[in-house]
Amino acid sequence: MKLPESDGRRRVIIEGIAPQVDSGRFPIKRTIGEMVAVEANCFTDGHDLIDCVVQYRHDGDAEWHEVPMSSSGNDRWCGEFPVTEIGLYLYRIQGWVDRFLSWRHDLRLREEPEDIAVALQMGADRVEHAAGRASGRDAERLHNFVTALRGHGDPVERRLVGLDTELLELMERYADRRLATISERELSVVVEREKARFSAWYEFFPRSCGVDHGKSHGGFRDCEERLAHVASMDFDIIYLPPIHPVGESRRKGPNNSLVAGPEDPGSPWAIGSEAGGHKSLHPELGTLEDFRHFCTVAEELGLEVAIDIAFQCSPDHPYVTEHPEWFLHRPDGSVQYAENPPKKYQDIYPFHFETEEWRSLWEELYSVLTFWVDQGVTIFRVDNPHTKPFAFWEWVIGEVQREHPDILFLSEAFARPNVMYRLAKLGFSQSYTYFTWRNTKWELTRYMQELTRTEVREFFRPNFWPNTPDILPEYLQFGGRPAFSSRLVLAATLAASYGVYGPAFELAESRALRPGSEEYLDSEKYQTRSWDLKRRESLADYMRRVNTIRRDNAALQSNASLEFFTVDNEEIIAYGKTTKDLSNIIVVVVNLDAYHTQSGWVELPMEELEIDPHHPYQMHDLLSGSRFLWHGPRNYVELDPQRSPAHIFRLYRRTRTEHDFEYFF
Repeated sequence: MKLPESDGRRRVIIEGIAPQVDSGRFPIKRTIGEMVAVEANCFTDGHDLIDCVVQYRHDGDAEWHEVPMSSSGNDRWCGEFPVTEIGLYLYRIQGWVDRFLSWRHDLRLREEPEDIAVALQMGADRVEHAAGRASGRDAERLHNFVTALRGHGDPVERRLVGLDTELLELMERYADRRLATISERELSVVVEREKARFSAWYEFFPRSCGVDHGKSHGGFRDCEERLAHVASMDFDIIYLPPIHPVGESRRKGPNNSLVAGPEDPGSPWAIGSEAGGHKSLHPELGTLEDFRHFCTVAEELGLEVAIDIAFQCSPDHPYVTEHPEWFLHRPDGSVQYAENPPKKYQDIYPFHFETEEWRSLWEELYSVLTFWVDQGVTIFRVDNPHTKPFAFWEWVIGEVQREHPDILFLSEAFARPNVMYRLAKLGFSQSYTYFTWRNTKWELTRYMQELTRTEVREFFRPNFWPNTPDILPEYLQFGGRPAFSSRLVLAATLAASYGVYGPAFELAESRALRPGSEEYLDSEKYQTRSWDLKRRESLADYMRRVNTIRRDNAALQSNASLEFFTVDNEEIIAYGKTTKDLSNIIVVVVNLDAYHTQSGWVELPMEELEIDPHHPYQMHDLLSGSRFLWHGPRNYVELDPQRSPAHIFRLYRRTRTEHDFEYFF
């Protein structure tokens, strides 16, 4: 006979811990200042009562901190802790049979004086043991309780000593945990800075800035006016497509044509030439000093610069000749270019990650990232990460963030859900999504519920883009300005992070390459473009209002509270976000029909929003400045897409009277 190695006297069972991702294989995600709410099933045999705590610590600390858990019924326990530093936190649950709580519970139920007297003596022993674990004033108070419990007089009256709330607090503080159970696996949460959760991105091509100054190819020094313009719209991240030298061989011409003229700049994603590769700047963009100056000007304007990382090469990239072992070669000895049949990308050579020299390849790509970190870059938008090994991303992101924990990574992977989710689990801070192609109320509602009401919310931070240089969705091609306005509001309020391919979106560019195509006509990927951003029909003012609303309302800076509301019209979608204390309540109503006025009755959950059903409440449309009095749960809305396809309401639960001047109505 062999007894178990573990202590069989540890009787508390801990299971069903949430949140955790893939049984703890990957960390959950939070940003500085957020809370981690933890739940678990905790129970024991028999009738004894138990107590539980969540224990947590930053990976760099040796000492565990803890917060109490409370029972929510049916053996489910809940507790939460704050995360206040960037980096990795560990958390676990500890539970124990609490003999004092069990004793106190039974003491309350005892009726016979003799039984009560015996119980008081037993309780005094437990309190005395706790006094031995305490010190100072607490130890003195516990010894006083021991004396009182062992005193003389009516046991029924002395029972009140055992039920004293101060005694309960002291005994919880010095509980006997010698036989406590600790959850089998330490779980983890990776904490990043706020921009991982809340950000507004604006993409533009620096080389097009020169067109405004009479040049065929712009540089960083030409872009300062553009930076000021973007900052005036209250965006906070500038995203630049690849800024490296562009290959000459097989360079693509306008509209992705196979033949380029001598002045055609080619695609920035065809990286590498005689001027250098991934650690070089395109000569016409300027020098590294010019780039750093560009970043400094952006920072002074409240903007952060994100650059594109595309781990691929043009045929002219120095890697092709210096490291031919990093590429796949065809039977004729030529390097295999990128393909996604029937599409061919003759100007791009992908890396061969199954090469025997994969270690040197990984090390070099890591050095590319750290090179740009050394230049001051703190955000990378990664092109097509789903075409590189998962193991590589887990390693390289981990290594970069180990040395530079404030670095953020955005995954540009329009792939199958499992692939997109795996990349997020591996370390990407944010991810592109299917929002670009979700247009109906049913599609939007179902997709957002998947992102915010399942375990996906613990590791996948969506970044909504209504357009990109590669994608001009059909809805934007034919819906005119109302379509751009409604998609802007949806992207910016459904998700805490969103972005636009800026000038094209701002000017409602809707010309497709051909019918049925999602490619732009005269795409900026293959040529420089002149954008008259001062045109009267520009959406800049509308974009500014939306971004200012996001910045001024904390409810819109997270996805956790998103809830959809019933509307009796399939062309109108309504939803809300709130802060935890309901001090900020935002209700968004959007007309999804870009062509016709739509109306309907919106139903709000009065009790959930703590609205008095017997009194009116104010709805302040932050887009137009208009204010409305709503009554009860159902209220009428009507939206003309030609005027504004959306309301972004801030809900106030009280209205101004002669006795209440909290705010102006």
